[in-house]
Amino acid sequence: MDYESLKTPADDVVRDGASFEAYRLPGDLIDSHHPIIVAYARRVAGDGSDREKALRLYYAVRDELRYDPYNTPMKREAYRASTTVAAGHGYCVNKAGVMAAVCRAAGIPARLGYADVRNHMTTQRLSELMGSDVFYYHGYTDVWLDGRWVKATPAFNRELTDKFGLKPLDWDAVGDSIYHPFDLSGRRHMEYLAYRGVFADIPFDEIRGAFRHYYPRMTKAQEEMALGGDFGAEGAAEATDRATPK
Repeated sequence: MDYESLKTPADDVVRDGASFEAYRLPGDLIDSHHPIIVAYARRVAGDGSDREKALRLYYAVRDELRYDPYNTPMKREAYRASTTVAAGHGYCVNKAGVMAAVCRAAGIPARLGYADVRNHMTTQRLSELMGSDVFYYHGYTDVWLDGRWVKATPAFNRELTDKFGLKPLDWDAVGDSIYHPFDLSGRRHMEYLAYRGVFADIPFDEIRGAFRHYYPRMTKAQEEMALGGDFGAEGAAEATDRATPK
Protein backbone atom coordinates (compact mmCIF):
# COMPACT_ATOMS: atom_id res chain seq x y z
CA MET A 1 0.00 0.00 0.00
CA ASP A 2 1.30 3.46 -0.93
CA TYR A 3 0.14 5.43 2.11
CA GLU A 4 1.52 8.67 0.73
CA SER A 5 -1.08 8.43 -2.05
CA LEU A 6 -3.91 8.49 0.52
CA LYS A 7 -3.36 12.15 1.37
CA THR A 8 -6.22 14.41 0.29
CA PRO A 9 -6.16 17.90 -1.27
CA ALA A 10 -8.63 19.25 1.32
CA ASP A 11 -9.86 18.45 4.82
CA ASP A 12 -13.40 17.49 3.78
CA VAL A 13 -12.81 14.74 1.22
CA VAL A 14 -15.19 11.87 2.02
CA ARG A 15 -12.92 8.86 1.69
CA ASP A 16 -15.41 6.10 2.52
CA GLY A 17 -18.35 7.25 0.39
CA ALA A 18 -20.58 7.68 3.46
CA SER A 19 -23.84 9.58 3.21
CA PHE A 20 -24.79 12.25 5.73
CA GLU A 21 -27.17 9.81 7.43
CA ALA A 22 -24.18 7.64 8.40
CA TYR A 23 -22.97 10.46 10.65
CA ARG A 24 -26.07 10.03 12.80
CA LEU A 25 -25.96 6.23 13.12
CA PRO A 26 -23.85 3.79 15.15
CA GLY A 27 -20.81 2.23 13.53
CA ASP A 28 -18.63 -0.70 14.47
CA LEU A 29 -16.10 1.40 16.40
CA ILE A 30 -18.25 4.51 16.80
CA ASP A 31 -20.73 2.44 18.79
CA SER A 32 -23.02 5.29 19.78
CA HIS A 33 -25.78 2.81 20.68
CA HIS A 34 -23.69 1.08 23.36
CA PRO A 35 -25.07 1.51 26.91
CA ILE A 36 -21.77 3.01 28.11
CA ILE A 37 -21.88 5.67 25.40
CA VAL A 38 -25.60 6.35 25.82
CA ALA A 39 -25.16 6.77 29.58
CA TYR A 40 -22.13 9.04 29.11
CA ALA A 41 -23.98 11.28 26.65
CA ARG A 42 -27.06 11.40 28.89
CA ARG A 43 -24.96 12.33 31.94
CA VAL A 44 -22.95 15.04 30.19
CA ALA A 45 -24.92 16.58 27.31
CA GLY A 46 -27.83 17.95 29.31
CA ASP A 47 -30.52 20.15 27.79
CA GLY A 48 -30.32 23.04 25.37
CA SER A 49 -29.14 23.53 21.83
CA ASP A 50 -26.87 21.18 19.92
CA ARG A 51 -24.09 23.70 20.41
CA GLU A 52 -24.55 23.72 24.18
CA LYS A 53 -24.65 19.92 24.29
CA ALA A 54 -21.58 19.59 22.05
CA LEU A 55 -19.59 21.97 24.27
CA ARG A 56 -20.34 19.95 27.39
CA LEU A 57 -19.44 16.74 25.62
CA TYR A 58 -16.19 18.18 24.27
CA TYR A 59 -14.85 19.30 27.62
CA ALA A 60 -15.86 16.03 29.27
CA VAL A 61 -14.11 13.91 26.62
CA ARG A 62 -11.08 16.21 26.64
CA ASP A 63 -10.55 16.24 30.40
CA GLU A 64 -12.18 13.08 31.78
CA LEU A 65 -10.28 10.76 29.42
CA ARG A 66 -6.54 11.01 29.95
CA TYR A 67 -4.39 11.42 26.85
CA ASP A 68 -2.17 8.34 26.63
CA PRO A 69 -0.27 7.43 23.44
CA TYR A 70 1.27 4.29 24.96
CA ASN A 71 -1.47 2.02 26.23
CA THR A 72 -3.94 1.51 23.39
CA PRO A 73 -3.32 -1.95 21.92
CA MET A 74 -3.24 -2.07 18.13
CA LYS A 75 -6.41 -4.16 18.13
CA ARG A 76 -9.79 -3.25 16.72
CA GLU A 77 -11.64 -3.64 20.02
CA ALA A 78 -9.34 -1.12 21.73
CA TYR A 79 -10.46 1.56 19.28
CA ARG A 80 -14.16 1.11 20.00
CA ALA A 81 -15.61 4.20 21.70
CA SER A 82 -17.20 2.26 24.54
CA THR A 83 -13.88 0.50 25.23
CA THR A 84 -12.06 3.83 25.39
CA VAL A 85 -14.57 5.30 27.83
CA ALA A 86 -14.35 2.19 30.02
CA ALA A 87 -10.53 2.39 29.96
CA GLY A 88 -10.53 6.06 30.93
CA HIS A 89 -7.72 6.97 28.54
CA GLY A 90 -6.83 7.09 24.86
CA TYR A 91 -4.97 9.15 22.33
CA CYS A 92 -6.17 11.43 19.54
CA VAL A 93 -7.64 8.70 17.30
CA ASN A 94 -9.79 6.92 19.84
CA LYS A 95 -10.65 10.05 21.86
CA ALA A 96 -11.96 11.61 18.64
CA GLY A 97 -13.97 8.43 18.19
CA VAL A 98 -15.52 8.89 21.63
CA MET A 99 -16.44 12.49 20.79
CA ALA A 100 -18.16 11.35 17.60
CA ALA A 101 -19.99 8.56 19.43
CA VAL A 102 -21.33 10.69 22.29
CA CYS A 103 -22.39 13.41 19.87
CA ARG A 104 -24.39 10.90 17.84
CA ALA A 105 -25.87 9.48 21.03
CA ALA A 106 -27.02 13.04 21.85
CA GLY A 107 -28.57 13.42 18.40
CA ILE A 108 -25.77 15.51 16.87
CA PRO A 109 -24.23 14.30 13.57
CA ALA A 110 -20.47 13.74 13.79
CA ARG A 111 -17.69 12.15 11.75
CA LEU A 112 -13.93 11.53 11.95
CA GLY A 113 -11.20 13.52 10.23
CA TYR A 114 -7.50 12.74 9.95
CA ALA A 115 -4.38 14.80 9.32
CA ASP A 116 -0.62 14.38 9.43
CA VAL A 117 0.96 16.79 11.92
CA ARG A 118 4.52 17.49 12.99
CA ASN A 119 4.78 17.65 16.77
CA HIS A 120 7.72 19.85 17.72
CA MET A 121 7.26 19.10 21.42
CA THR A 122 6.72 15.38 21.83
CA THR A 123 8.70 13.55 24.52
CA GLN A 124 12.07 12.01 23.73
CA ARG A 125 10.84 8.50 24.53
CA LEU A 126 7.81 8.72 22.26
CA SER A 127 9.88 10.24 19.47
CA GLU A 128 12.36 7.37 19.74
CA LEU A 129 9.58 4.77 19.72
CA MET A 130 7.97 6.35 16.68
CA GLY A 131 11.23 7.12 14.91
CA SER A 132 9.68 10.39 13.80
CA ASP A 133 8.18 13.66 15.00
CA VAL A 134 5.31 13.35 12.49
CA PHE A 135 2.03 12.06 13.86
CA TYR A 136 0.39 10.36 10.89
CA TYR A 137 -3.41 10.02 10.99
CA HIS A 138 -3.87 12.45 13.87
CA GLY A 139 -7.58 12.18 14.64
CA TYR A 140 -10.12 14.90 15.26
CA THR A 141 -13.92 15.11 15.16
CA ASP A 142 -16.12 17.01 12.73
CA VAL A 143 -19.34 18.05 14.48
CA TRP A 144 -22.39 19.27 12.52
CA LEU A 145 -23.53 22.52 14.14
CA ASP A 146 -25.69 25.29 12.69
CA GLY A 147 -25.59 23.75 9.24
CA ARG A 148 -21.83 23.27 8.87
CA TRP A 149 -18.96 21.09 10.00
CA VAL A 150 -16.86 22.38 12.90
CA LYS A 151 -13.63 20.68 13.99
CA ALA A 152 -13.17 19.54 17.59
CA THR A 153 -9.92 18.07 18.91
CA PRO A 154 -10.48 16.68 22.42
CA ALA A 155 -7.05 15.01 22.56
CA PHE A 156 -4.94 16.68 25.26
CA ASN A 157 -6.58 16.83 28.69
CA ARG A 158 -6.09 20.05 30.66
CA GLU A 159 -3.79 18.42 33.20
CA LEU A 160 -1.48 17.36 30.38
CA THR A 161 -1.30 20.77 28.73
CA ASP A 162 -0.48 22.32 32.10
CA LYS A 163 2.40 19.87 32.56
CA PHE A 164 3.78 20.56 29.07
CA GLY A 165 3.30 24.34 29.21
CA LEU A 166 0.89 24.23 26.28
CA LYS A 167 -2.17 26.28 25.48
CA PRO A 168 -5.27 24.22 26.30
CA LEU A 169 -7.36 23.28 23.28
CA ASP A 170 -10.48 25.25 24.11
CA TRP A 171 -13.55 25.22 21.87
CA ASP A 172 -16.57 27.47 21.45
CA ALA A 173 -18.41 25.15 19.00
CA VAL A 174 -18.37 27.98 16.44
CA GLY A 175 -14.77 27.98 15.22
CA ASP A 176 -12.48 25.01 14.77
CA SER A 177 -10.56 23.55 17.70
CA ILE A 178 -7.23 22.39 16.21
CA TYR A 179 -3.74 22.08 17.60
CA HIS A 180 -1.93 25.33 18.39
CA PRO A 181 1.15 26.17 16.28
CA PHE A 182 3.03 27.53 19.33
CA ASP A 183 3.17 26.79 23.06
CA LEU A 184 2.80 29.32 25.88
CA SER A 185 6.48 30.27 25.57
CA GLY A 186 6.30 30.88 21.84
CA ARG A 187 8.06 27.66 20.82
CA ARG A 188 6.86 25.70 17.80
CA HIS A 189 4.30 23.08 18.77
CA MET A 190 2.09 21.57 16.05
CA GLU A 191 2.37 21.96 12.30
CA TYR A 192 -0.32 20.57 9.99
CA LEU A 193 1.28 18.85 6.99
CA ALA A 194 -1.49 17.01 5.11
CA TYR A 195 -5.05 15.73 5.39
CA ARG A 196 -6.30 12.16 5.08
CA GLY A 197 -10.02 12.77 4.54
CA VAL A 198 -13.14 12.17 6.61
CA PHE A 199 -14.90 8.94 7.58
CA ALA A 200 -18.10 7.79 9.24
CA ASP A 201 -16.19 5.23 11.32
CA ILE A 202 -12.56 4.86 12.36
CA PRO A 203 -10.72 3.30 9.37
CA PHE A 204 -8.88 0.91 11.66
CA ASP A 205 -7.35 -1.35 9.01
CA GLU A 206 -5.94 1.62 7.12
CA ILE A 207 -4.55 3.24 10.27
CA ARG A 208 -3.00 -0.02 11.47
CA GLY A 209 -1.37 -0.53 8.08
CA ALA A 210 -0.09 3.05 8.01
CA PHE A 211 1.32 2.75 11.53
CA ARG A 212 3.06 -0.51 10.62
CA HIS A 213 4.59 1.37 7.69
CA TYR A 214 5.52 4.62 9.42
CA TYR A 215 6.16 3.38 13.00
CA PRO A 216 7.23 -0.28 12.76
CA ARG A 217 8.90 -0.43 16.18
CA MET A 218 6.08 1.20 18.13
CA THR A 219 3.33 -0.64 16.28
CA LYS A 220 4.95 -4.01 16.95
CA ALA A 221 5.01 -3.15 20.65
CA GLN A 222 1.36 -2.01 20.51
CA GLU A 223 0.34 -5.25 18.82
CA GLU A 224 2.10 -7.19 21.58
CA MET A 225 0.90 -4.57 24.12
CA ALA A 226 3.46 -4.29 26.87
CA LEU A 227 4.41 -0.64 26.45
CA GLY A 228 3.37 1.17 29.61
CA GLY A 229 4.55 4.63 30.50
CA ASP A 230 3.23 7.97 31.65
CA PHE A 231 3.31 10.56 28.87
CA GLY A 232 2.27 13.39 31.19
CA ALA A 233 5.04 12.64 33.68
CA GLU A 234 7.60 12.48 30.86
CA GLY A 235 6.46 15.85 29.55
CA ALA A 236 6.59 17.47 32.98
CA ALA A 237 10.11 16.14 33.60
CA GLU A 238 11.38 17.34 30.23
CA ALA A 239 9.75 20.76 30.69
CA THR A 240 11.54 21.10 34.04
CA ASP A 241 14.79 20.05 32.43
CA ARG A 242 14.42 22.68 29.69
CA ALA A 243 13.78 25.38 32.28
CA THR A 244 16.79 24.44 34.45
CA PRO A 245 19.86 26.62 33.73
CA LYS A 246 22.73 24.58 32.40
